[in-house]
Amino acid sequence: MQTSTINSAPIASSAFSVQSRNGRPDFELAAALQKVSPQQQAKAQKTATDFEGMFLNAMFSQMTSGLKGEGPFGDTVGTGVWRSMLTEQYSKNFANAGGVGVASEVYRTLILQQAKTVRTA
Repeated sequence: MQTSTINSAPIASSAFSVQSRNGRPDFELAAALQKVSPQQQAKAQKTATDFEGMFLNAMFSQMTSGLKGEGPFGDTVGTGVWRSMLTEQYSKNFANAGGVGVASEVYRTLILQQAKTVRTA
């Protein structure tokens, strides 16, 4: 799959740059980014990344809910608390490193919605 980047306002993470969607440039997002301030873009990026972190935390929690016995703490009362903190950190790190693509779609939706609000206001 070949992706390309469209010239637009620079954004801190490459996961949030204007790229092609389904092999075609995303001109709709590029136009929306022109209408939305850099502060709003940064806030939308953080919100999207946080959302993906929460989503991944829910997924990782379900993946580890059935684990019992051997591990750093064995099968003690503290294992559940430790495991929940571990999965939370895993999900945050995973989302900040690029995640699975949920954040980029959430970011796109947030920017398009904000651009519509700016246009009608």
